[in-house]
Amino acid sequence: MRAAERLGERTERLGGWAGRCGGRVERLALPLGVALTVAALTLVFYYPVGSVLIEAVVRGGRLTATPLLDVLANPFYTGVAHHLFADLWGVPAGTIEWVRAGFRPVEFGLFGFTTYQALLSTLASVALGLPGAYLLARYEFRGRRLVRSLTILPFVLPSIMVAVGFLAMFGRNGTLNDLLGTVGFGPVDALFTLEIVVLAHAFYNAPLVVRLVAAAWEGVDARRVETARALGASPARAVRDVVLPRVLPALLTAALLAFVFTFMSFPIVLALGGLRLATVEVWLFARVRDLELAEAATLGAIETALSVALIYLYLRYEAHQADAGTGGTALARRPLLAGWRTLRDPLRMGLLAYAALALVVFVGPLSSLLVESVTGPGGKLTAAYYEFLFAQQSATAVGTTKPLPAIVNSLVFGVGTLLLAVPMGIVVSVVATRGGPGSRAAETVLSASLAVSGIVVGLGLLRTLVFGTRILGRRIVLTGAVVIVLAHAVAAYPFVSRNLTPALGRLDPRFTDAARSLGASPLRALIDVELPLVAPAVLAGAAFAFAISIGEFDSTVLLAEGVSSYTMPVALERYIGNRSLGPSLGPATAMGTVLLLVTAVSFVAIDRLGGRWEP
Repeated sequence: MRAAERLGERTERLGGWAGRCGGRVERLALPLGVALTVAALTLVFYYPVGSVLIEAVVRGGRLTATPLLDVLANPFYTGVAHHLFADLWGVPAGTIEWVRAGFRPVEFGLFGFTTYQALLSTLASVALGLPGAYLLARYEFRGRRLVRSLTILPFVLPSIMVAVGFLAMFGRNGTLNDLLGTVGFGPVDALFTLEIVVLAHAFYNAPLVVRLVAAAWEGVDARRVETARALGASPARAVRDVVLPRVLPALLTAALLAFVFTFMSFPIVLALGGLRLATVEVWLFARVRDLELAEAATLGAIETALSVALIYLYLRYEAHQADAGTGGTALARRPLLAGWRTLRDPLRMGLLAYAALALVVFVGPLSSLLVESVTGPGGKLTAAYYEFLFAQQSATAVGTTKPLPAIVNSLVFGVGTLLLAVPMGIVVSVVATRGGPGSRAAETVLSASLAVSGIVVGLGLLRTLVFGTRILGRRIVLTGAVVIVLAHAVAAYPFVSRNLTPALGRLDPRFTDAARSLGASPLRALIDVELPLVAPAVLAGAAFAFAISIGEFDSTVLLAEGVSSYTMPVALERYIGNRSLGPSLGPATAMGTVLLLVTAVSFVAIDRLGGRWEP
């Protein structure tokens, strides 16, 4: 009997000790999660990118500005602005001489051209997206919800696949020239021109303009417009005083983001412009391929400084606009089609004409991709390009780009990215929504990968983890699939947090308070109450992470080793770049179609789960 009592006492003490330990573990779990996330980001992002930045200002162990000045003072990079760094005191005399010479044309260099094409692309994106935002916000029509859902496509579609779609549509033997030939017009040679690059950028960024501006337009309080009209304001005055103050900030935000994205654009410029229209990102890639790593590091440091400055301006502006009210009654939407009145309404007819143009711009490249993959010489249907892919699978030549390993690698890397990015995104979202001191600053630092291009991340990983680095006295070398999944996770986790943070912020705190009052720890309340309530946002973020990994090209093209770890986008680029692999662009369009199908599944998952990405 006594033995049983002693056993019961020991069991009770053991249970109490386990309970206390469990409580300590739960209390430490969130800080531990934050610490692990910071450690992981330090290893695979901050340290690699930091090594690139340090290389630009350190030579022989000494701090120096010489590498930066060598680039900035080089006319190839900065054009006429190189005088500011090479001979500052000679600028006034040079300016006077330029005026006397009749304002002769000047060169603006690589950075100047990159800025110029980004400005043109931003203007094109705004011009193409603004009417669409007005259409979605002010008119009702069948398919409106689907069109609104499609505005997340820029964050899902692989850019190298879109580039192949533009090649299939605007190439010498593309669908556009085929259609022009049937009506007696000559071919249009649009490839490797600035216009096609700008149009492709507009394809990507106009939906971003539509999404942000339409949301702002729908947030205009109809009662304020009615009050302005009741006080004697004309319709134009009501728009100027009530609607524009609400819409203009969203338009400026969208334009700034479009500029940042097009400034750092890589696959589209590489495929549609080549070195002839090289931007900083394309030239940076070329320098890495030529093993000019020191020069590449300097270029990467300058580009990163510029992009971080632009993203910082955006975040400051976003914080300033965060308190803008969204309440009130939304403006009523009118039917787009109003019978015969539609033909007599210039605005409706203009919007219908815009819809037709948008249909060509947005649907044309993707439909051309599908059509060209099954169309042979002479316009006959063929399965030859898909047969070619199967033939490549059984080829034994060294260096053959086989489709099946690319598909399998992409899917496996996508799952690995999902498993890493989702926990990291959850941690960042929890940090952002806890509202403690410095939570917003912490979120900004933890989301810094949004401001750094994939090429710079890939270069940093090459210089550190791939070539080998010493950490705590041990040499660490990561190659192949491991380092690619890490790079993909760095690119994907901000999309998880951007989906989850708004959902966590909207939760009723009374649910969490009730759980805490019943004795639940913060971790238990998060797991048992908060995360189940925001499960759709978590799942949508996971779908985003998977889609980002499937389409990631920038860092993967640097990190993929031979034939062992390439993905579908990298295989697609190899099919484009080496026409000896196939009879035409057909094999690339066939591989692009496979990639499009995988992407479409991800898009459907995101849409059904209510996925969103608010920049």
